[in-house]
Amino acid sequence: MSVLLIVLLFNWGFSQDDNSNSYQKRVLETSEIDLLFSFYNQDGENAAVTGGEGTEELTDATSSIVVKMPLNPDDILTVDVGISAYSSASSSNIDPFDKSSRLASPFSASSGASQSDALVHFNPSYEHSSEDRNSVYSAQAYVSSEYDYFSVGFGGGYTRFFNEKNTQVAASFQVFLDKWNPQYPIELRNGFFDTRITGSGTYNPNFTEFNDETRNSYSLSLSVSQILSKRIQGSIFMDLVSQKGLLGTPHQRVYFGDVDDFFIEEFQLADGVEQLPKNRFKIPIGARLNYYLNDLVVLRSYYRYYSDDWGITGHTASLEVPVKLNDKFTLYPNYRFYQQTSADYFYEKEMAVSSLDFYTSDYDLSAFNSHQYGMGLRYKDIFTSAKVFTFGLKTIDFRFNKYDRSDGLSSYIFSLGTTFVGD
Repeated sequence: MSVLLIVLLFNWGFSQDDNSNSYQKRVLETSEIDLLFSFYNQDGENAAVTGGEGTEELTDATSSIVVKMPLNPDDILTVDVGISAYSSASSSNIDPFDKSSRLASPFSASSGASQSDALVHFNPSYEHSSEDRNSVYSAQAYVSSEYDYFSVGFGGGYTRFFNEKNTQVAASFQVFLDKWNPQYPIELRNGFFDTRITGSGTYNPNFTEFNDETRNSYSLSLSVSQILSKRIQGSIFMDLVSQKGLLGTPHQRVYFGDVDDFFIEEFQLADGVEQLPKNRFKIPIGARLNYYLNDLVVLRSYYRYYSDDWGITGHTASLEVPVKLNDKFTLYPNYRFYQQTSADYFYEKEMAVSSLDFYTSDYDLSAFNSHQYGMGLRYKDIFTSAKVFTFGLKTIDFRFNKYDRSDGLSSYIFSLGTTFVGD
């Protein structure tokens, strides 16, 4: 799932226009089709699958189609369908002993079944606007599936406009009811035996499979947006998120400092998998401030403070500066900084001891800071002069972002989005 969490982070740039212009919402006049594609690549040497040490090499290609259809003057139906196909050297080492010719090592990939997978999602939503266009009601559903995880969700929201649409207040909720299909490290599965095991004594880990394989998430989002002047628009928001169930990842190994080490070739066998509390509460609070500098330049700033009851606090700050080159082309340089503290349960490899209740070596839960910087280019034709069948090409967005983290993880993503509108 972390893969998904990073991809969503990089696609943040696509959502800026929608969020910053939400006070201009109106009922859709004609059908729209969005075609989205992204290619993501990352590398690092702190893989959680191999206990905080090992290759994090991964590639992911995601494509989706979003169709927005006006059902009548007041109602819009949106359907979002997509697939994300990835290849991961890290997750391939759920089973590193795949009988290939290469030496088993956390720093090289196996060719096992967990090396690649695809996630498919289906996300329909419905939106109704009041006759005076000052109230908007919404409802949505969500289903996704991959080889070890299934998710189903639903939600709804209400938006109210005041002061001739200069003020917007919004509230929404989401519920996700998920289920793991655990893929435990191969050496922890019943019946595992290999004559190549080396170490002092007999390899016999004290491991018990999880009896609760569900993960439920509940969130409430609140926001207020205000046009402060002819040049300034600001908003503040807060989310309340509660999670319950299996919040760890069943295939992420842990190595204890007080347990003997065992190996097959260069691969260290797991002492267990990460154990995390069954409850987590998160509170992100943030603000946006957009400043219209002149006809060519707009400043879009963002700040968010994050805190949870696992001990993590985080700060996010970003700035995007759209520069209008002419009536059709706009450049979007952007920069994002993030810093967080470590979770109470994070330990580097072999720093945890077996008597602890909770432990993980997932560096996503460690203390780190990160920098993301990139550039986007948008083509916009309000007259939709270019046609594909009966649909006119309205916009093309191309973005590139580079991400670097202080623990050595680095990645980049190319994103392409196009919008077509019906006649």
